[in-house]
Amino acid sequence: FGLKTNIKTPHIYQTSRLLTQITGVAVQPNKAIVGANAFAHESGIHQDGLLKEKITYEIMTPQSVGISDSNIVLGKHSGRHAVSEHLKNMGFNLTGDQLNQITAKVKELADVKKDIFDEDLEAIVYEHLFRSEDKYKLDYLNVVSGSVAIPTATMRMSIDEEIFQDAGFGIGPVDATFTVIRKITRTDYPLIKYAVNAITGGTDAQGEVTVQLRYNGRSVIGDGAHPDVIVASAKAYINALNRLEWLKKDFKQVVEG
Repeated sequence: FGLKTNIKTPHIYQTSRLLTQITGVAVQPNKAIVGANAFAHESGIHQDGLLKEKITYEIMTPQSVGISDSNIVLGKHSGRHAVSEHLKNMGFNLTGDQLNQITAKVKELADVKKDIFDEDLEAIVYEHLFRSEDKYKLDYLNVVSGSVAIPTATMRMSIDEEIFQDAGFGIGPVDATFTVIRKITRTDYPLIKYAVNAITGGTDAQGEVTVQLRYNGRSVIGDGAHPDVIVASAKAYINALNRLEWLKKDFKQVVEG
């Protein structure tokens, strides 16, 4: 049509992921452009056509919408430079201190997960850089569960830098974890949503958990990622509590202002 837009297409995928983080709504695999299957071709005819001429089935490339084409997988021996290159390809331009922090977190994750993919790296960045100072912080979590044992969660948290520890029981390990969080924080907000997604494939994939809590007719979304889905659940619930605290502060400022 001869028309032009000012859309920065390399930011489409990253924007989609950011919206998922904010809203807690996962992108369906079959969603155009940003879905997991958008550039997947299983059919033999499609694969043959793609190899001969990509434009046949791909009117745009994954790279043109911000999906990294790097074949380098990060691991425990990856250095600062490799992490930096991955982040730049994903659209993140970090300071030296931020890069050092993310590199350290990548190495921590690599101790329990062999390969670190872009999705893992993205989760680390959102969790450790783009968050305000938290009131509630998880120090450690230990959960006992099974076909015979009563699900029990023991947790230590810091609230405004003061340490608290307690234990709780539940129907399952997640329920026990949420029970002890409520005990320590002395909160009991209605749980509206709890969802789990695997960030990548494989049995060692990080679990990405979304929690939605309600307060005074409003709701907040919390998210957390970890190879242990129970820890990810705890981090997501605590993240939601921290966002509620910021919501209360903003409301108080409006009322008093």
